[in-house]
Amino acid sequence: MKAYKVKKSVGLFLTYAALVLFSLIIALPVLWTLRTSLVNEVDAYAIPPKLFPSFTLSNYQKLFMDDGFGGFLGNSMIISLASTALAVPIASLGGYAFARYKAGGDVLRFAVLATQMLPGVVLILPLFIVMSHLHLSDTYLGMTIAYLAFNLPFLIWIMSGFFANIPKDLDDAAAVDGLSPLQSFFRIILPIALPGIMATAVLSFIFSWNEFLFAIVLSGGNTMPIPVRLAAMRTRQGIQIAKLSAGTIIAITPMVFISGFVKKYLISGLSLGAIKS
Repeated sequence: MKAYKVKKSVGLFLTYAALVLFSLIIALPVLWTLRTSLVNEVDAYAIPPKLFPSFTLSNYQKLFMDDGFGGFLGNSMIISLASTALAVPIASLGGYAFARYKAGGDVLRFAVLATQMLPGVVLILPLFIVMSHLHLSDTYLGMTIAYLAFNLPFLIWIMSGFFANIPKDLDDAAAVDGLSPLQSFFRIILPIALPGIMATAVLSFIFSWNEFLFAIVLSGGNTMPIPVRLAAMRTRQGIQIAKLSAGTIIAITPMVFISGFVKKYLISGLSLGAIKS
């Protein structure tokens, strides 16, 4: 019995040790980026790296005071929130139609998902021509439409999986109570699917926030988001790695905050879409 307890304790210790090691491997690039963002350029390029450099917030101050980084942060926030606000209701209605009424049959379902198989580089030139003719280049509306068109098929497919796991008996019970299909959707189904909707909203925001290809082609001085600005942080002296690291930390902070805030909904929502009832 004692040997069994020792063996179990050793196994538990090795499991936790492996998990800690794996977590450190994942977190190390982010922690090193954070460390680099808090030192000056000389210490950032020092080889071997200094174990105890002088930390400073000057890189963050330069980004906001000299480079106007707050404007790029605002551009990313406006475009990402706008595309998410439009994508989630449309994806919810489309996913519900696919899950409950088999709208369009399997052909339409596959066609919607097949649009995601096209690489973005194939779509960007026609999209740029269309946006230019409509005078929507370098506008929030044009960027929002582009992000929405690219992300919506995948989001519809995800929402379809969420609604498919909600028992159809609830719709039948609502019909017996005199509710129309639309009333049943808003009063009964949507509250149950809230974790899935929150997960979809988070994914939509992350996709929009991290989008680079469409952003670099369709944006300009008025709407340039953070990913494009980070890619442009190159001077005659080369890449200022400390400022770039500070910009990277600023760029990922909203993602960390949002993911942590809705973690409960995100986990339960993804589980809802993965488990077939």
